[in-house]
Amino acid sequence: MLAERIRQHLSADAEIVVAAKELQSYRYNCEGNPDNVHLVVKVKTESDILALLALARELAQSEQAFQVFPISTGRNWGYNSATPNRPAVILDLGALNKIRVIDANLGLFAVQPGVTQQQLRDFLDQQQLAFMVPVTGAGPSCSILANALERGYGITPYTDHFGAVTAMRAILADGSIVQSAVAELDQSAEQLIDHTYKYGVGPYLDGLWTQSNLAIVSELTLRLKAQPQAFEAFYIQFQHDTDFEVAQQIVFQILRDLEGVVGSVNIMDRRRVAAMMADNPNGRAAHQVMSDSQVARIAKDYDIPAWTIAGTLYGRSKVVLAAAKEVKLLIAGRASKVLFSSSLLIKAGKLAVKLFPSLLAKPAKMLASLDAGIDIMRGIPNQVALPLAYWRNPTTIPDRNRPLNPATDNCGLLWYAPLVPMRAVAMRDYINHIRSVCPRYGIEPMITFTNLRHDMVDSTIPIVFNRNDPVAMQQAKACLHELVSIGLTKGWVPYRLNLEQQAELISDKAMFWQVVKKLKLVLDPNNIISPGRYSL
Repeated sequence: MLAERIRQHLSADAEIVVAAKELQSYRYNCEGNPDNVHLVVKVKTESDILALLALARELAQSEQAFQVFPISTGRNWGYNSATPNRPAVILDLGALNKIRVIDANLGLFAVQPGVTQQQLRDFLDQQQLAFMVPVTGAGPSCSILANALERGYGITPYTDHFGAVTAMRAILADGSIVQSAVAELDQSAEQLIDHTYKYGVGPYLDGLWTQSNLAIVSELTLRLKAQPQAFEAFYIQFQHDTDFEVAQQIVFQILRDLEGVVGSVNIMDRRRVAAMMADNPNGRAAHQVMSDSQVARIAKDYDIPAWTIAGTLYGRSKVVLAAAKEVKLLIAGRASKVLFSSSLLIKAGKLAVKLFPSLLAKPAKMLASLDAGIDIMRGIPNQVALPLAYWRNPTTIPDRNRPLNPATDNCGLLWYAPLVPMRAVAMRDYINHIRSVCPRYGIEPMITFTNLRHDMVDSTIPIVFNRNDPVAMQQAKACLHELVSIGLTKGWVPYRLNLEQQAELISDKAMFWQVVKKLKLVLDPNNIISPGRYSL
């Protein structure tokens, strides 16, 4: 029996999971993936990773041959959760959750796979270290390392999370441990310099370990952003859908002219904000798009405009104050409303809600969401974005007072996340594409543009569906397929792919994937690590 064979090769610290009840948490997923989980190995040491890989190599040509699918926390909701591409032994690295201070003054910290956003936040607070956590909307329980390896991003100043990675420790299938040439050349006792310089000497290998199955990363070093002296969030509202081109131009100017002071900037349409504020008016079980009148009613109740820009300013007090003035000048009366987080209007609204909570329930909900969003912008993880996954979940109402897990709560969620040119014409064409395709499949067309730089836009379209409804799940997948296939002809290419997309879009005719295959054959000839993950 494979489980017993593995047990004999690992230390007493490792745990082997085979019982159906214990495996269930790994089988849950948001995407409707098939159940490929039959055995899980939970390790607490790097030596047990090496031992498991050694056994996989030993059995590679036998009837007991197995592959290894490493996960950090398994909370890659909407892409694959904890599900492997093919049947494999799940290697749960969640118990590897140590944080090392490389240099607190320089803001360099090393984290293992199991370190979550909340754990890093707690560690920094306990150590009284004033740095920002590279948060995402996925929530406090998600892995810092895994998000960086997926080349994820956030809204804090270091928006590109892999860009903030300075060093990695990668384990190859043959048991070799790879670090940069700088680490191997450095003969000092401290060995600091590898953690400070991202690219090292010679070919840059660390990029090979991202969105790939070429190695298992057991640790990476992050450069964290110091808490700024001053912070200001801004919200720019546009009442009419035809104002989008104006909104796009304002965002372009803000990002171009205030680079280094402004973080990423989001543009959200009315339906996206409405889903954050109100319950689904059609009921959570319905596979039905909101009517225009329903959207208008929610918009009136919560004062939601056609388009909302949300952004942040960070830096010295005088710099932020000057940047805020520049934002106002760039807007120059072109928006219907402009709010700053420090404004008297928001402060007055909070006071009114405190004095008359029963009369102002809807404004209170909006202000609470605003506060949670500001915390995210400050690098404080929370669950403000997670209730979106429950928009069509008839069995579970999200309670932010408890830890939310969209996979185990049986939420249906897929993501369409293409890169779109930062051009008003292309972005309007894209908006029309989303609003044309999604409703035909019963999917709510909720649009967000995340602008990382003045020339760079990523759009995230949540495809939310009732996981208990087989027809709804089929429609959701068909919707994503059409969005992607038509989008590719327009030049809108996803920056991340879920399991089915990987299988569909990775082609043996493409030279890029042929090169990846050659690397895989050299580094992992027995195809032990995550077979099929971002590869042929």
